Amino acid sequence: MHDVAIIGAGPAGASAALFTAKAGKSTLLIDSDQSMTKRAWLLNHYGVEEISGPDLVEIGKKQAAKFGAEIVADKATKLIAGDGFVTIETEKGSFEATHVIIATGVFADLAEASDIRTKPGTEPRIKTVVDATPEGKTSLDNVWAAGTAAGVSVHTIITAGDGAKVAINVISELNGTRYVDHDVLKS
Repeated sequence: MHDVAIIGAGPAGASAALFTAKAGKSTLLIDSDQSMTKRAWLLNHYGVEEISGPDLVEIGKKQAAKFGAEIVADKATKLIAGDGFVTIETEKGSFEATHVIIATGVFADLAEASDIRTKPGTEPRIKTVVDATPEGKTSLDNVWAAGTAAGVSVHTIITAGDGAKVAINVISELNGTRYVDHDVLKS
């Protein structure tokens, strides 16, 4: 049983995993290697002059792993809410977590298969997104959504920030108090 399982290791998912793992939460990052970021060339990502999408995705996964996130290559197919936990069914087996963050980018099939409320997307070529609150909560208990899957802009800097925001909300709920992650320069 993990504290948090994140479905999708693109900018939103890896960013969420980085925050949850760094906060000491046992974190599972399930990646099906379908991120549309893998086809991108980025000239508009803050703090980076230019980078390929594949490199950005790999760096994000390495950062999450550095803080202890477990990364599994698999595809989640359905989420089932239990009593205080969620079962994640995958093509290769199943996992359990107290909270799940859906960060599947343009893919809404996991949400639809799990009977999570969706709505039409507003971004070009994004037909369906998860209907989530501003905090990231979905219609299924203990399941959250972040990034393009939750209807935010497809730009990597925006989805990464949204993944971090939702992770902070999940950590805060797990802790029972507002969580802040702020490192300072070492002298």
